[in-house]
Amino acid sequence: METVEMNSVSLKRPRSEDDVASADEIKRQKILEKSKAGNNSGQSIETVTEQSEDMKSEIIPNEESEEQEEEELEDSDEDGDPESFADMMKHGLTESDVGITKFVSSHKGFSGILKERYSDFVVHEIGKDGRVSHLDDFSVPVDDEDPSEETFTVLSDEDKQRLEELQLFKNKEASVAIEVIEDTKEKRTIIHQAVKSLFPGLETKTEDRDGKKYIIAYHAAGKKALASEFQYHSRWVKGSYCHFVLYKENKDTMDAINVLSKFLRVKPNIFSYMGTKDKRAITVQEIAVLRITAQRLAHLNKCLMNFKLGNFSYKNHPLKLGELQGNHFTVVLRNITGTDDQIEQAMHSLREIGFINYYGMQRFGTTAVPTYQIGRAILQNNWNEVMDLILKPRPGAEKGYLVKCREEWAKSKDPAAALKKLPVKRCVEGQLLRGLLKYGMKNIISAFGIIPRNNRLMYIHSYQSYVWNNMVSKRIEEYGLRAVPGDLILKGATAVHIEGGDVDNYTIHDVVMPLPGFDVIYPKHKIGEAYKEMLVADNLDINNMRHKIRDYSLSGAYRKIIIRPQNVNWEVVAYDDPKIPLFTTDLDKLEGKPLPVLPTDGKFRALKMEFSLPPSTYATMAIREVLKMDTSIKNQTQLNTTWLR
Repeated sequence: METVEMNSVSLKRPRSEDDVASADEIKRQKILEKSKAGNNSGQSIETVTEQSEDMKSEIIPNEESEEQEEEELEDSDEDGDPESFADMMKHGLTESDVGITKFVSSHKGFSGILKERYSDFVVHEIGKDGRVSHLDDFSVPVDDEDPSEETFTVLSDEDKQRLEELQLFKNKEASVAIEVIEDTKEKRTIIHQAVKSLFPGLETKTEDRDGKKYIIAYHAAGKKALASEFQYHSRWVKGSYCHFVLYKENKDTMDAINVLSKFLRVKPNIFSYMGTKDKRAITVQEIAVLRITAQRLAHLNKCLMNFKLGNFSYKNHPLKLGELQGNHFTVVLRNITGTDDQIEQAMHSLREIGFINYYGMQRFGTTAVPTYQIGRAILQNNWNEVMDLILKPRPGAEKGYLVKCREEWAKSKDPAAALKKLPVKRCVEGQLLRGLLKYGMKNIISAFGIIPRNNRLMYIHSYQSYVWNNMVSKRIEEYGLRAVPGDLILKGATAVHIEGGDVDNYTIHDVVMPLPGFDVIYPKHKIGEAYKEMLVADNLDINNMRHKIRDYSLSGAYRKIIIRPQNVNWEVVAYDDPKIPLFTTDLDKLEGKPLPVLPTDGKFRALKMEFSLPPSTYATMAIREVLKMDTSIKNQTQLNTTWLR
């Protein structure tokens, strides 16, 4: 799965179902915001957050559910002593812990604030045709069959709730009756249209009851009708999928799709996309949805905050993960300390040489138990270790209920007792405990299998990334920035070794390194042996990477050592107010908002940079190369300890 990993510096774990923004993080960020003006010592990438007043969380009326209650718990402010954050993060990872140790440029590093505002980090998806996604058109394709605007407002919130429960078979009623107030044929027609448009799978009819007219909604053919979920509509002959551009602020892709599906009252799996985009940014990407009209989607622009939908079109195909050329980034680093010469050297190096294609810190987690350790235990088939690593008490920044859950587990080893301490059941810990409750302590493999597949695979991919980072650092230390005999390059999809006579035909930008697996080859020099030695030290056999459970068998892959960004541009600007935007977004342009007039000689300086990256590369690693600083939370927290005390 292609993922834009861009929060390696921000205080958050890798995205998974149990990811939440900790109260300690929020409080720390507030303290940093208040204190940043007084910090001028040392080089650091200061991570400070600022939530603009007009960007509030979306409100979903009359849709209280267990999921929403869990989300509220996840976002609640508890156990929050901001002064303890620095101490807790002493147990976190640094870049060197995961093999990130080298730079390719020779310039002197400097400091800057990354993501002081999430709007300082903008991502535009680049489609497989090379077109950069932009939100620049709110118009809806004209269709005579589209229902009237009144269709979306004629039903009360109570009616919608009852109809949704009927649609999803959540109640025992066979039908729902809606009284027609101010009865006219036109009014009845609109209600019929509203029910059928908003609640696919339901049929309607009109009945007289006690002298009053009612619209009766019901399932015409039981669950089979709901399974199809979509009514016939002549427009689908032209294209069954509505493609649109999703502009979102401070939400990750899956959260956004879950919100859209709730409002549309459909299942999230009818949406498709080419790549997931992370939370703390403004992102613009293409989405496709099966048999939902552009009119229904456009109506959501009136209901939702943090999202805008536009550039609608109908096509005969969904989108597929990985079908993109990459992403274009627009990044602002505020309050920079580098001289003009330092900045020019750094940016020229980024454009001409590039950066080491490390897997960023987000890949490995932020707590005292890195994800790669769990992945290693899975590959070792050490399931007791897997269970222990996930559930045991750990030092560091965690939610209070997770701490209590772990303490109970350490004390009793009773899944039921530990689960009672955990109000948020969707997290990995809750899922594993439910699995242990269902399958028993002697069947950890099945219990672990309850965790969604992508989350389980995240652990072993993290281990592969850990090995790759370490090996690439060794490779650069040993041979520098040149291709050497024994290196690997790709010819088509096939990896081959560079022979001595051909070495002058290749550069470091051609060289790839393998992620360990059963279907890759390794370099024919010292680094090939280093791979074997590292896996032997981890009690793994590099020649036998197949696992008895097929999901955990690693085929391996190849990844370029150095990435040279495309379309690199930069500008240094002066500003006085840290809260003002320094460039206009797609939404700003649509709404006609001008860019604030910037002073020629302001209190602060910012580096505005743009660049394009291929899929599965980390923008924070490019920024690391420019600033020459460790991007780990642990390091940044230690650098800023004086702000916290």
